[in-house]
Amino acid sequence: MIASVPPLSVPILPTAAPWLDLAGLAVFAASGALAAARRGQTLVTLSFFALITGVGGGTVRDLLIGAPVFWVRDGHVAGLCLIVAIVIWATPRRWWSSAALDWFDAVGLAAYAAYGAAKAMRYGVAPVPAAVMGVVAACVGGIIRDVLAGEPSILMRPELYVTAAALASASFVALAMAGMDPTTAGIIGAAAGFTLRAVAIRWKLALPAYRWTD
Repeated sequence: MIASVPPLSVPILPTAAPWLDLAGLAVFAASGALAAARRGQTLVTLSFFALITGVGGGTVRDLLIGAPVFWVRDGHVAGLCLIVAIVIWATPRRWWSSAALDWFDAVGLAAYAAYGAAKAMRYGVAPVPAAVMGVVAACVGGIIRDVLAGEPSILMRPELYVTAAALASASFVALAMAGMDPTTAGIIGAAAGFTLRAVAIRWKLALPAYRWTD
C-alpha cells in the first residue's frame, strides 16, 4: 500500500484552484453526458458517463501522487456530475451542436491540466513529473469516455490534444517556478492550453505524423 504524501506548506495551489477544479469537472462531466446523449441513452447512463469522465483523470492523478482521491472525500463532486447530467437530459437536442462535446472538452482539458500540475506540486512532486500529472489529469477522463462510448480515442484524432494539455500544465509549472503568483500562473496556463486546443479544433492543426515506410 502506498503511503499518502503530506502536502507541502508552500502555497503552490492558486487561490482560485477550487473554482478552476470545479470548472474543469463540470465541463468534462458535460462532455461525458453529451457522449451518452448522442446515442439516445437513459438518464442513468448519462449520469455514469458524466461521473466517470469528470473524475477519471483526477482519480488517476491522486492515486499516483499519494493524495486522497478527491471525489471520494467530497460529496459535492458526484452531486455536480449528476446535476450536469440532468441538465443535459432535460434540454432539447438542438441546444447542443455536434461540436459542443469538443468545446466542452477543450475547456476541461485546459483547466484540469493546470490544476493537476498545481496539485501535484502541492504534494511535493518535482516540476517535470508534476507537469506530466497535469496531462494525466486532463486526458484520462476523455480517454475513458471515448472507450466506453465506442468512439476512436481522442488521442488518435489528428488535431492537437495532448500537446494542448502539456502546454497548460508546463506553462503553470514554469511560471510558478519563476515566482509568479499561482493564481495568475494558473489562469495563464489554462488560457494557453485552451487557446492551442481551440486553434487545433478550428483549423485541424496536428503534429507531423510518423511515416510508415518499408
